[in-house]
Amino acid sequence: MHWLVLILSGALEAVWATALAASGGFRRPRPTVLFAVSLVLSMVGLAWAMTALPTGTAYAVWVGIGAVGTVLLAVARGEERLGGARAALLVVLVACVAGLKVVA
Repeated sequence: MHWLVLILSGALEAVWATALAASGGFRRPRPTVLFAVSLVLSMVGLAWAMTALPTGTAYAVWVGIGAVGTVLLAVARGEERLGGARAALLVVLVACVAGLKVVA
């Protein structure tokens, strides 16, 4: 259960990072509220997952999922392009995150 919460918290990191960019410096209310809610939920989930998982592993997995998710959201929204090298590096990052789970 701790791993599931950690994965969901990592996904919420991508949501709050995207909402933060869309908030226009906290001038747009909807993205600002989405940012705040997803930030709190992401942090609470990370904190809870860290009660049963090693801190370094949990944090690295959370950041990795958030980083990959943020890039993929930006690509899906047409804000960034996904080239071959970038895609390969994201695959390596996902493999490293999966590897951390396997050895934890």
